[in-house]
Amino acid sequence: MVTRRQFIRKTLLTSAAAGFLPSAYSFAPEYVGFDLHSHPGAFFAKGSPEYPGDAGVLKTTSEMNTGRLTGAFFSLVADAALLERTPTGIKPKGPYKPGEGWKEYQRQITALKGLLKSTPVSFATKAADLDLALKNKKVAAYIAVEGGDFLDGNASLLDEMYSDGIRSLQLVHYVPNVIGDLQTQEAVHNGLSASGKEVLKKLNKLKMVVDVAHASFKTVQDVVSITDSPIILSHSILKMEESRPISVRAITPEHAKLVASTGGVIGAWPSGFNNSFEEFVDNTLRLVDVVGIDHVGLGTDMDGNFKPVFSSYLQLPSWGEALKAKGLSSEDVGKIMGENSKRVLRKVLG
Repeated sequence: MVTRRQFIRKTLLTSAAAGFLPSAYSFAPEYVGFDLHSHPGAFFAKGSPEYPGDAGVLKTTSEMNTGRLTGAFFSLVADAALLERTPTGIKPKGPYKPGEGWKEYQRQITALKGLLKSTPVSFATKAADLDLALKNKKVAAYIAVEGGDFLDGNASLLDEMYSDGIRSLQLVHYVPNVIGDLQTQEAVHNGLSASGKEVLKKLNKLKMVVDVAHASFKTVQDVVSITDSPIILSHSILKMEESRPISVRAITPEHAKLVASTGGVIGAWPSGFNNSFEEFVDNTLRLVDVVGIDHVGLGTDMDGNFKPVFSSYLQLPSWGEALKAKGLSSEDVGKIMGENSKRVLRKVLG
């Protein structure tokens, strides 16, 4: 017997192959869709031997439009040059030498802005750009940075990053830095460092979105105690068995509730931690059960994820429909797919 979910997926894939995809919001067309964390075509690697080519960037951004995504954070990767992929996961090779991180930032932001000119997206810096993108049916590309390594502890560099159009900073990634402690490494700062607190205050002053993905529980506690704006945890999922792949990146209910306490949003993460797309739907609803419908969004980690169960924006409609099939109202599905993220953008960016 073909289930409703199987029927929806088959219909979507058939329609996509024919060059037509129904709206992701056929049940609520006025709602936005937003991805809190993406790396379309692994653009940050442009110029390196690992870069798959500009065609990948065009493919993913085109699928954003086809799948009816309204906006996304396109995330640079601060420590990309310092990471090594091994059979057991990503391993840091060591920190930057003074000044190296900033040169890497300039390389990546220049590459991304050049690529955006030949893709079907619009460069976005204001919350209102999301409404314009919904009206024009053209994805709003907000720029984020994954990891504060570019700063080398110098919060004043955030002024230049803001001028470049950066609107979100994820404080830490895989390489230990001077800002705070990570989930995947031993603690060295007991949470947020003194310079990390200065970075956080500067982010609040500039009205940039603070992202605590990859940060340790204690680091998130410190951020929550200081921030005067809602924060995001752009891509994670609630813990299950420790034997699951990359389970160290999953979070506890207490961790999730810290983010929600600021009025923030957690991006449900469709990594290989999930056994299937169907389980990802269920794990999204587990997040809702813990933090409430107003604090869950989407964080695909697109084109940078580990064995993703959501690997194309053509799956966006089926995710929304599957959530609705589980009993959520159209309004609640709309919140998860983008309205919650839109609320945070309005609150933080102004």
